[in-house]
Amino acid sequence: MPSFDRRRFLRDAAATTAMVSAGGLAAGVATPAQAAASTAASTPTARRKGAVSFRWWGTAGWRVDIGDRTVLVDPFLSRIDTGLFTGPFRTDTPLTVRTDVIDPRVDRATTVLVTHTHWDHFMDVPYIAKRTGARVFGTLTAYHLGLAYGLPSTQLSAVKGGEVLDFGDHSVEVVGSLHSRNPSYSVAFPGVRVSPPPQPATIADLPEGDTLGYLLRVDGGPSVYFTGASDVAERNLTGLAPDVAMVAMQNATTTGDYLPRLLAGLDYPKVVVPVHYDNFETALQNPPPVAPTDRTRLNEMIAAVRRISPRSRVLVPEYETAYHF
Repeated sequence: MPSFDRRRFLRDAAATTAMVSAGGLAAGVATPAQAAASTAASTPTARRKGAVSFRWWGTAGWRVDIGDRTVLVDPFLSRIDTGLFTGPFRTDTPLTVRTDVIDPRVDRATTVLVTHTHWDHFMDVPYIAKRTGARVFGTLTAYHLGLAYGLPSTQLSAVKGGEVLDFGDHSVEVVGSLHSRNPSYSVAFPGVRVSPPPQPATIADLPEGDTLGYLLRVDGGPSVYFTGASDVAERNLTGLAPDVAMVAMQNATTTGDYLPRLLAGLDYPKVVVPVHYDNFETALQNPPPVAPTDRTRLNEMIAAVRRISPRSRVLVPEYETAYHF
């Protein structure tokens, strides 16, 4: 049983009546959320001013609508087939942006937050930024890759961790983080870009490029921490204490004590949302497809969160469902 300090106790006590809801339904169980999905057909005029909604786009991708502003985190909608889930994995898979999938879902965006630059997090970002005019925040690698795609430098903001960015009705704190490692203790497509390369053509042209986390604080609303990979530099989490944590599922055991260190560093959030558990090379349709081995890992993750942080509610999200924290 983890210890809980007085600050955490008071924070929880003040929120005992708070509910996680989706489409107006309570969603407090550790099973795939059963709620009416909010589709891409929803329009900004359908939201009351000041409302905050979170929609999962699979992998580590999110659309967050805050009043009249939209923040995107790792928006990867093309979901191209690389053979990762069916084999063999093709590292020379062309980067094919599916505009027919993106355009109905991305009517607007003011900010794009990139955790790292692997294809399943970054490849759709340049197109989305060009389409919406959104400002892209990410590592120096993300900055140089953005230039390689023809984005103007005035639309790109390089960050490294420690920055607190004020957007008026919400703020974003950038947190230095780490990428998960595979069973061989390696990172897929390692490396950084210290200058603009030729425009990437295949998934291997998009390296990890260092990894960040982001803490979104909404005035009068929740504070939410977003991860994009399953490792953590827990000393960088001191004092964040988010209400909600979007936590990438671990795919290997080579990163020691991942969940204990992450949850303790985040002061045991009230709500934990597993992400990056789905087969992200299939259509964006509910229920989210999960490979058999990943289903086992997801169940183990839920059990581990319950054991490590019994006061946390686990919400397993479905695609494009509007959640309100």
